[in-house]
Amino acid sequence: MKNISLLIAFLLLSLNTFAQKFELGKVSVDELKETSHKTDPSAPAAILYKKGFTRFDFNNSGDWIIVTDVEVRVKIYTKEGYSYANVEVPYYTKGMDKEEVVFTDAVTYNLDGNKIEKTKLKNEGEFKEDYTVNWHIKKITLPAVKEGSVIEYHYQIRSPFKRSIPTWYFQGKLPINNIKYTVKIPQYFIYNRILSPYIPIKEEEDTSKETKVFSSSNTKGGYGRKSSVLKNEVGTVTYYEIEKTYSTENVPALQDEHYVDNIENYLSFVKHELSKTHFPNQQEKKYASDWDAIVKTIYNDENFGRELDEKDYFEDDIKTLINETNTTRGELITTIYNYVRDRMAFNEQYRYECVDGVKKAYESKTGNVAEINLMLVAMLRYAGLNANPVLLSTRANGHVSFVNRTEFNYVVAGLESQNGIMFLDATSKNGVPGLLPIRALNVTGRVIRENLSSAQVLVTPVINSVENTVVMANLNSNGSIDGQIRVQYFDYNAYVFREAYLNVNQDNYLSGLEKKLGNAIVSDYKLTNDKEYDKPIIEGFSFQNNAGADVIGDKIYLSPMLFYTMKENPFKQEKRAYPVDFIYPRQDRYNISITIPDGYEVESLPESATVAMDGNICTFRFNIAQRGNQIQMVINNDINVGRLNPEYYSDLKSFFNDVFVKQNEKIVLKKV
Repeated sequence: MKNISLLIAFLLLSLNTFAQKFELGKVSVDELKETSHKTDPSAPAAILYKKGFTRFDFNNSGDWIIVTDVEVRVKIYTKEGYSYANVEVPYYTKGMDKEEVVFTDAVTYNLDGNKIEKTKLKNEGEFKEDYTVNWHIKKITLPAVKEGSVIEYHYQIRSPFKRSIPTWYFQGKLPINNIKYTVKIPQYFIYNRILSPYIPIKEEEDTSKETKVFSSSNTKGGYGRKSSVLKNEVGTVTYYEIEKTYSTENVPALQDEHYVDNIENYLSFVKHELSKTHFPNQQEKKYASDWDAIVKTIYNDENFGRELDEKDYFEDDIKTLINETNTTRGELITTIYNYVRDRMAFNEQYRYECVDGVKKAYESKTGNVAEINLMLVAMLRYAGLNANPVLLSTRANGHVSFVNRTEFNYVVAGLESQNGIMFLDATSKNGVPGLLPIRALNVTGRVIRENLSSAQVLVTPVINSVENTVVMANLNSNGSIDGQIRVQYFDYNAYVFREAYLNVNQDNYLSGLEKKLGNAIVSDYKLTNDKEYDKPIIEGFSFQNNAGADVIGDKIYLSPMLFYTMKENPFKQEKRAYPVDFIYPRQDRYNISITIPDGYEVESLPESATVAMDGNICTFRFNIAQRGNQIQMVINNDINVGRLNPEYYSDLKSFFNDVFVKQNEKIVLKKV
């Protein structure tokens, strides 16, 4: 579970530019006197040094295990940094195989005058929590923490699970002065590696010969040799190890930005996945798979492939349903989709495998994402449609890193045709065919077919979702504005509106709407098509804003787009290392008509203009004209991509800045 492993990201970090001399217990007076971080003065805490070391060893049974030691020193600057004295380390258990986590050398240092005081962690400061059946968390709370404290701790993870080495993160929520990670891998284990590129990492490599003593009370020795005679075996193993060291310093805290899918996708890390093993006198054994092998494994899983073959539980109901409706392809899809969506309740459990099974879920009318959407695939196939499951990783779960089924945590239905693939997800009560919930829009997925073939598919929407706003406004001589507004929401805009609006009290929604409209007063509110999912949602209302324009002397200054005017450019950083995620393409249309007050005339209007990025990735069209005592505007703001690579960031930032400037130009009226 990647979400579990990401808990480690903000724990495994450490410090100090004198990294080579770092030792636990050697806290200096200067470190304790430091009142703010040198490069990030607003940071509530900082990691002064972090060091990790992963190696292979034998356990008492003579089996290989992975041992990871972590040493951390953290400086606490403010009360907001106290939470970093609460340390959590996840660990995994499966049957008789268990990871072990042991904390040692956990100490808080404070300064009393020029004297350093040490407070050690006591037993009551250590806890264990069961997160799931298989995942658990070891926790410590360091004592005597206050502003200015320095805390240190060491922990060791001993793991029998050799399929992956613990992911090491080089960046997190706090600035890091110095960080170093070393991994030593015996020649018998070959791992695939991914090194995230978002910050520069120094790499060093060395090869050394290692001799280890092992003992085993099993008939199978840890070195891979079988013995039918010895009940206890003791011996030595000599082999070569590949040692890799990664280090960097002065790492800034990872800052969230506007339009980011999941900021944790852009942590710098090194990951390893076991590719194969090759022990002396044994055949090579492969672990990492290609997609053909992955698909075969998934389809043979009784909690996945076999669930798609079940049909007796729904057959009579679907026969009746199909016979009662027209049977064009589109009608058939919508009928079956709506039936599953309306019947089933989603229990909020994300996984691509069934737990209770589709039959039980159908009977209870409740299921996880796999039970609901595999049921949908089975029904669509029963109706003669080319439906297949599509594996996804949700936005919260992160991007897929390896060719590995454990990277996925979600499944939807895919209908393939000559026109491409239509995605369906019946877990959302506001869903429609062809529209996935926002949580599932995570760049790519993998469709897996009955013939055991598979293909990567893009799930980012490509069609613009429209929001159409019509404003009929009256400007008064005191600067107040009143009138009527009508807004139509299409496609994803309608879905997002339904998800937000239908889950809140109307009074709370109207309060938020009034704030959005510059603290206006909203009345006569009406909502249309809120439950007709194949139609755009329409909201209409009257408004009154007592501070809609600025009256200065005999002139009135007014923003053409009124309360829809952009307040700031959301893109502020000079550079950006990761993609801009708009989630889906969109078009915002505004048709605004403003009647000017009696006794005033137009002194000046902003000029009509078009702002565009190369290739029309984003466009802004502003048209304005006076018709008698009315000022009329037609404005289109198009973002024609759901996701934009970082090489376009500079142009995107300039585009938004030009749009901001244009929207903030003023209409000027003067008294006649």
